[in-house]
Amino acid sequence: MGRPNQPLLNRGNIARAALDLLDEEGPQALKMRTLADRLGVRGASLYHHVASKDDVLDAVSELINEEIDLSPLDDPHWREGIAAYARGYRRVYLRHPNAIAPAARRQVEADKALRGYDALLAALVRAGCTPARAAEAAAAVDYLVLGSALETFTAGFGRAPADYRPHYPALADALTGAAATDSGLAGLDDRGFELGLGLLLDGLAAQLSPA
Repeated sequence: MGRPNQPLLNRGNIARAALDLLDEEGPQALKMRTLADRLGVRGASLYHHVASKDDVLDAVSELINEEIDLSPLDDPHWREGIAAYARGYRRVYLRHPNAIAPAARRQVEADKALRGYDALLAALVRAGCTPARAAEAAAAVDYLVLGSALETFTAGFGRAPADYRPHYPALADALTGAAATDSGLAGLDDRGFELGLGLLLDGLAAQLSPA
């Protein structure tokens, strides 16, 4: 018997096609019929492998979370470990920013996503947080990482800094100063993330008793 002309349909290649669709065209393009067309199958064929669009999003979440490195959370130096984890987490979503909005207000069901939260919370508790404070800190990490991956502060100001000066002098000064740094305006988003991450970890460290 000859080999099929296309790979056999399964949950994994449905998730990959859905993530590619999100990356290329945005969340509004993710429809079951569009996904079936991309895979070269009839829409009904998808439902042998996924129950619904929400199930597809769970599969996409699994795929994305496979890219997130949890190993830094095992670092005995909790601050360095959480910082490295947060940077890696952000890098993944900078590759897939269109996947943030569809998942942002959905219940977390994907096993790998749940394992990631569990590992972060365990690291925070080992660092000295109570479980309640660990939940607050994990939420703060999420806000910082996903917010910074979804939004670009720098791209909101497309004019030359001097063009803002007549009516917005503080903004002009800030952009001029940012442009004069080593990484310039192009690095402002990354520097803003690092500032927020450092302040978050400083504040958390100040609240923790020495281990």
